[in-house]
Amino acid sequence: MASKQISSPATAQDDARRKIYQSYIDYCNAHNFKAMEQFYTSPININDEPWETTKVTAQFEPLVEGFPDWHWEIRQLTIDGEYLALHFKVTGTHLGTFQGIDPTGRRVSTTQFTLYHLVDGKFADVWDLTDFASLIKQIQ
Repeated sequence: MASKQISSPATAQDDARRKIYQSYIDYCNAHNFKAMEQFYTSPININDEPWETTKVTAQFEPLVEGFPDWHWEIRQLTIDGEYLALHFKVTGTHLGTFQGIDPTGRRVSTTQFTLYHLVDGKFADVWDLTDFASLIKQIQ
């Protein structure tokens, strides 16, 4: 099993970007959607489409309804200038309806890869890929 690896900061700017991201992921794992919005430019580009900040956080609501303990664990964080590349292990327990599937009580785990582009300390662009096919297989 891969362990959590966060490279040591190469510059003070990298350290500052790492701290920004750690604050963000802490709010994500607390499911504090309103606080998450402060990290986004408005609009923010998600997979090359402009979104309002409320649309970004609204996408997490069905996840948390279906998996109240939804949690992102950073496996790898790489910083290259204003870009942050992350590999996550994502876990949760299926205790609510998700995509029409009634609760099973099963513990799930999947993988997520996300690339963030920071502008003036906020996420301006995000490209994200989560293995939802694997997640659905685990609850069917």
